[in-house]
Amino acid sequence: MDQAPARFTIVPDDYHVPYAGTAEDGRKFFLSDELFDPGSAYVGLFLWKADGTFDEVRVDKVARAAGLPPGQAGSAGADELVAARLAELGEYVLEPIEVEPFTAEVGGVTFGWVVTQFEGEYSINIEPGDFIAYYEPWDGLGYDT
Repeated sequence: MDQAPARFTIVPDDYHVPYAGTAEDGRKFFLSDELFDPGSAYVGLFLWKADGTFDEVRVDKVARAAGLPPGQAGSAGADELVAARLAELGEYVLEPIEVEPFTAEVGGVTFGWVVTQFEGEYSINIEPGDFIAYYEPWDGLGYDT
């Protein structure tokens, strides 16, 4: 592929992508409590309009789980906050979503799905934390961690 992808698919799973799908209002969403940078952890709700274009990101800074090695993703243990964010979605369906990459700055931290290129190969990486990386064919069926 000689150009960056305009869209990619996120498929819910039992590993790093437990919450991806369509909210009651038709928007696409991805929710994670594994986002992190060197000093903090975050619960992030990424929202796209029904057509897959970026809409908004909602971020809450939380305590990083004790015992996690630097650079390793893991649940922040913010179950009540995750439940509250899910409740904001109304009736939702966990399902594959096709969306555009985006970045948004919140409190000086970049959140979103960043397109990068290394030695001619594109990837789309989650930020902050860079613990999920999708590659061509962009179908969401596999990712690197």
